Amino acid sequence: MPLLTSALTLQPSPISLLRVDDVPHPERAVARNDLVKVRRGVYAPAEEWRSLPPWTRYLAQVHAALLLHPDLVPSHESAVALHGGPVFGNPGVVHVLAPATGASRLVSGVRTHTTTDHRALVLISGIAVSAPAEAAVDVARARHPAIGLAVADAMLRRDDTVSREELARINATRSSSRGRDIARWPLSRATSLAETAFESVSRGVIEWLGFSAPELQKTFVTQPDEVDRVDFVWEEASLAGEADGDFKFDGRFGDAATLLKQQRSRDARLRGHLRAVAHWGWQDTTTFTPLRTLLHGAGLRATAPENSAALMSMRRVLVGRAPHPTDPR
Repeated sequence: MPLLTSALTLQPSPISLLRVDDVPHPERAVARNDLVKVRRGVYAPAEEWRSLPPWTRYLAQVHAALLLHPDLVPSHESAVALHGGPVFGNPGVVHVLAPATGASRLVSGVRTHTTTDHRALVLISGIAVSAPAEAAVDVARARHPAIGLAVADAMLRRDDTVSREELARINATRSSSRGRDIARWPLSRATSLAETAFESVSRGVIEWLGFSAPELQKTFVTQPDEVDRVDFVWEEASLAGEADGDFKFDGRFGDAATLLKQQRSRDARLRGHLRAVAHWGWQDTTTFTPLRTLLHGAGLRATAPENSAALMSMRRVLVGRAPHPTDPR
């Protein structure tokens, strides 16, 4: 597997990690609830660990595996996490690549994938890891298309040398046909314009509900100092859509009352350009019926049949497993 140096950076461990040799009597510290075992041979401060959300714990678990075995080559979700891409919940298993001379196996929470394919690896801060495009294709072939789309979008944002066409080429030239057809849908729709995993999943659900594809990240200028960029716009319905509801007002981004006032002012400006503005949250999207009702009530009409199979399987996979939110505009 060729190893390329890269100007990219990797996400650091979100928590201090301690080798067993660095901790006197670690079992006593665990019993006192001072430490938690991240994996065999690696510990972390218990209070810090408890404060981490699931996706961040997973990043720490990947770093814990690398701390013990720095020669591991992370792939799939593990590479995505290191590249700063979306992780849905905590996958638990660390994914790594190995030459085809070995065997694919799962041992102590590390799943080894063997391959004869040409795989692009990048060397960042002394760590060899699947390149963003390779990681996107791996996830698209192995996970639900909604997750594949979110990861592909994120990897295009992460590495501006990668294109949608390159993702499709990698998928088509993999020697194994397993997952190739599943990956075509998300990889053919990948775009760096989607700014968050929530927007990416929303795009998938919108299509599966039968609605037309919206324009992404359209900007409206009301005054020279009043410029608003909108997640989704349907010009035919004079409708704007914003994927933000569950996260924006829970306190993590500031005072909820202030944010609500700002949103109302922004929506008022947008209604000078469009007929309506619709807002939805993660639960609305992943249970999909509320989003269908919201968009239909806002005047958007379906132009294709619903893809019930994709919607139902997405709900099973993603309800309650929101990715890390980003700051609202």
